[in-house]
Amino acid sequence: MPRPADPCGTIAAVRSMALAYSLYRQGATLVKIGILAVQGDFDAHARMLASMGVESVEVRTPADLADCDALILPGGESTTQLQFLKEEGLEDAIRKFAAEDKAIFGTCAGAILLATEVKNPHQDSLKLLDMTVLRNGYGRQVHSDVVSGPSTLRKEPLEMVFIRGPVIERVGPNVEVLAEYAGKPALVQKGHILASAFHPELTSDTTVHRHFLDLVALGTPRKTVDVSR
Repeated sequence: MPRPADPCGTIAAVRSMALAYSLYRQGATLVKIGILAVQGDFDAHARMLASMGVESVEVRTPADLADCDALILPGGESTTQLQFLKEEGLEDAIRKFAAEDKAIFGTCAGAILLATEVKNPHQDSLKLLDMTVLRNGYGRQVHSDVVSGPSTLRKEPLEMVFIRGPVIERVGPNVEVLAEYAGKPALVQKGHILASAFHPELTSDTTVHRHFLDLVALGTPRKTVDVSR
């Protein structure tokens, strides 16, 4: 029998809250989501998480990251962010963080940092997610737009805000495509690593962040995410 439709991600939200309550009964503590706070829109991610009742902290050093259960790499300028990661020792710290199966979510510039291959122009990256991205593939900032595209996370089209967004040209065989725009992947995942070419934090829709928090909860079995708000 076909699975019934899940408008607005209601089933996913209920499951997330049920998981949180179950872990709370086991004596679990709240998770802490780190957000790379170099430049870019890290504040927008913090506001989104706060609206969902989730604690976040700004990450600028390996010591900051060590106290976190998950990490968000926000939008901004990927070359500036990468230089900062190298200078402050966060590049190796994030790779170690990923090797410990802790959830990481990269949006726009953050997705570029996660990619195994970056073009237009070529640049180095963390190489944590098997995909090829084309920088500024959706146009410069003056060409940025708000669009909608199909997603596996909800029945209705997912709102997507592109600001100098990268195009995901290729994904590896084990990378799952969760949303598309213009025939290209826009939201992808492999295991505990999630990447978005757009900015879900600049909308009022919590669908993508709730999905990320589900990944966080799966990787922190003795902690929980308060998504009761």
